[in-house]
Amino acid sequence: MIANNSKKPFTLVFWPCFCGFCFAIHYLCIMKILTAEQIKQLDAYTIEHEPIASIDLMERASRAFANRIMAEWAPGTVVKVFAGPGNNGGDALAVSRMLAEAGYAVSVYLFNTKGHLSPDCEENKQRLLTCGNVDFMEVTTTFDPPVLEASDLVIDGLFGTGVTRPLNGGFASVVKYINASCATVVAIDVPSGLMCEDNAYNVAHHIIKARYTFTFQNPKLAFFFPENEAYVGHWEVLDIGIKDPMLDFTSTPYRFTEERDVCPMLRNRSRFVHKGSVGNAALVAGKRGMAGAAILAARACLRSGVGKLTVHTPEPNVLPLQIAVPEAVISVDPDSLCFSRPFDISHMDALAIGPGIGTTPTTMRAFIELVNMVRVPLVLDADALNILGTYHDWLDQVPKGTVLTPHKKELFGLISSTVNSYEQLEKTRSMCMSRQLFVVVKGALSAVCCPDGSVFFNPTGNPGMATAGSGDVLTGVILSLLAQDYMTDVAVRLGVYLHGLAGDIAAERLGYEGVMASDIVECLPEAFRRLRNSNKKLQK
Repeated sequence: MIANNSKKPFTLVFWPCFCGFCFAIHYLCIMKILTAEQIKQLDAYTIEHEPIASIDLMERASRAFANRIMAEWAPGTVVKVFAGPGNNGGDALAVSRMLAEAGYAVSVYLFNTKGHLSPDCEENKQRLLTCGNVDFMEVTTTFDPPVLEASDLVIDGLFGTGVTRPLNGGFASVVKYINASCATVVAIDVPSGLMCEDNAYNVAHHIIKARYTFTFQNPKLAFFFPENEAYVGHWEVLDIGIKDPMLDFTSTPYRFTEERDVCPMLRNRSRFVHKGSVGNAALVAGKRGMAGAAILAARACLRSGVGKLTVHTPEPNVLPLQIAVPEAVISVDPDSLCFSRPFDISHMDALAIGPGIGTTPTTMRAFIELVNMVRVPLVLDADALNILGTYHDWLDQVPKGTVLTPHKKELFGLISSTVNSYEQLEKTRSMCMSRQLFVVVKGALSAVCCPDGSVFFNPTGNPGMATAGSGDVLTGVILSLLAQDYMTDVAVRLGVYLHGLAGDIAAERLGYEGVMASDIVECLPEAFRRLRNSNKKLQK
């Protein structure tokens, strides 16, 4: 972690998650994730209807960015700004002026190799030239790059959301030069060279690797993909007052879930509630030697409030289950090794199949027979997904509204391999819409994909949850909520959020390396309590 030059403590709010992504949000609402074209349209709408001149909107955005810099780095910090010829460069020039006026040692390198700047960039160049305490260089032909020290703060304002093809030529060289330094790099809105959505055919070495990205108004879809972490770094959304008229061009399938969204989902219990009124769940889990998967899913289900749970498992798992989860009812499979035949689920409110059941031919046959019997909400995880990946046509027999919770390898069995995370997400969305399924793509910023094509990225969770059994815990949580008669979309989004929150609580207590799946289970009650308390505060 690079040292902070300010006298104040570093105040970026970091949400930890599976693969190390971090971010902070400055405002609470249903946060949309828009395309680059939609962002451009919203800017134009704001300029026309606020009304506000484009140069003044740029000033507002630049002020928000400069304030964020000034909150974390002290005056006197050496700041080297790389500005491009477009509006991202205009932002960079305005930020340079503001930082210089606040006492920062600012050097600016404006790249104008074609002899043309955008009107707002040109205006901010003229404003900057009136600021006497800035070392300014306009690059028109050759560029003698400055020495970038480890203590320097580099602001990347070369290119923003308008990039549609890989950077090349001189700009690619500048990017490589910045990336080779040990300076702290902060990107304005988007790291230069990174496309806002699909980077499948981008050139990795021609993208700025930012330590921090302060983005305007809405997160960009590319921020949510693991392969882009090295470029985006820690990201934060700055509210700059862009107007959203809720017209067609702002409709998007992508949303970022926040605490405010999920708080109202959590129900209050009646004083007269009893176990029969809060759900009867069934879980098929654990072949011989995999009792742990059954135990973790069962304990998570019970810790999430279900009234009654029946676990169907082979006889060797009975004793471990009865010791570890005495609250569960055991349904013993007649086979001593694995799940071998369906059982009576006529009185159940929800069913989950998969954790640790294996993929023997016997289990595969029992699985599809049971799936065809199901008339209640269904969750499929782990080996159930591996079975579907082997017999892909069996997806046709999976009931509509079923919840699938794959990790990356299990997902590839369902949709085949993809070139990058964007294609993976689009294929998953397509499958959800065509088959009317819910799919939780597990990982950093887990994506909940719904039958209507909407996607909700989840903020909770941390790298400590990358541990065996964590997915079994999620299955238990979602199963419990479904059995308690939560609507499927609510059960999935709420379950994913609570699962990640429990993992965050466990990491607070134990550190990332110390978290085990059983710790996540034990922290579920605290996750429920925190969410309920947050809801009370929001209602005041």
